Amino acid sequence: MGGASRRGFLAGGGALLGIGGAAVAARAGLSQAQPRTEQTGHGMHGAVAHGGGASGPTFRIGSTVDHDANGFNPTDILRDFDYGTVSKTRDGRTLREWEIASTDKELEVAPGVKFPAWVFDGRIPGPTLRCTEGDLLRITFTNGSQHPHTMHFHGIHPAAMDGTPGLGAGLIEPGQTTVYEFDATPFGLHLYHCHVGPLAEHIARGMYGTFIVDPPQPRPAADELVMVQHGYNTTFDAEGNQLYAVNGIPFHYMHEPVRVKRNELVRIYLVNVLEYDPINSFHIHGNFFDYYPTGTRLQPTEYTDTIVQGQGQRGICELRFPYPGKYMFHAHKSEFAELGWMGFFEVTE
Repeated sequence: MGGASRRGFLAGGGALLGIGGAAVAARAGLSQAQPRTEQTGHGMHGAVAHGGGASGPTFRIGSTVDHDANGFNPTDILRDFDYGTVSKTRDGRTLREWEIASTDKELEVAPGVKFPAWVFDGRIPGPTLRCTEGDLLRITFTNGSQHPHTMHFHGIHPAAMDGTPGLGAGLIEPGQTTVYEFDATPFGLHLYHCHVGPLAEHIARGMYGTFIVDPPQPRPAADELVMVQHGYNTTFDAEGNQLYAVNGIPFHYMHEPVRVKRNELVRIYLVNVLEYDPINSFHIHGNFFDYYPTGTRLQPTEYTDTIVQGQGQRGICELRFPYPGKYMFHAHKSEFAELGWMGFFEVTE
């Protein structure tokens, strides 16, 4: 499809104010429903900022997507861990089983703006699968999409379970089912995604999720959150993204801040699956965190307020908020933040 780059989208944001939703949709190469609220522009660090250079009809103060129609809410995804169906093998090992399906699904990714996504279990990101190192894992994958897909898990496993076309289970055609079975190792924060070419498009359309392997001795108790960084290449030109998000919907955590308690340990499982950009970043205002790259070691490597991740990289952030109030978090690249990758923590007593 033809269309503008994200930089053209940004540059045109101011001009689009007052033109109407259809103009934004045409520029982004998407369908556009009728706007539901008045349009207003404002910068990144305003009191209720979310929009910046793209503050046209796509991002209007107070307007949100229809979470019920989408079938998921990013607030719920934060703390939604799927431990599977648990049983014991004959030799006493813990067996965890999941049934996961892919589908083609139109999602509202900004107010009135629709995106033809490819998804696992009807949501972006897919379900957060969680287990303990040494568990036996069995994932039954059914491809309900009109396109061939696979599930490729980061971690250590036999080649036949790698979800790579031409190896083992290989390419899963529409309507087909396969089973992936392997041991959970090493402990840490991992991810899964489709591994069918063109790989960037399959991932950018929404085919990814988080895969957590806990250490044999659990980490200290904490308020645990999953944050998956990604984007939407709405023009399908593979040149860049027009929208950026955490857990599916741009600016969501501006509308619904992430609520945590003062002085409680907060653990963030931070994953970057952003395509069409070489790096992403995470910055938090007014606080510092310990950072555990990939989560495969129990000692942090850095105490900071900003980290950078390449595509596929991930890490665990741990912190306590000593003061109540609202603290912004966002990509420390203004372009990404102004196109959706920002939110608030709301710290209460």
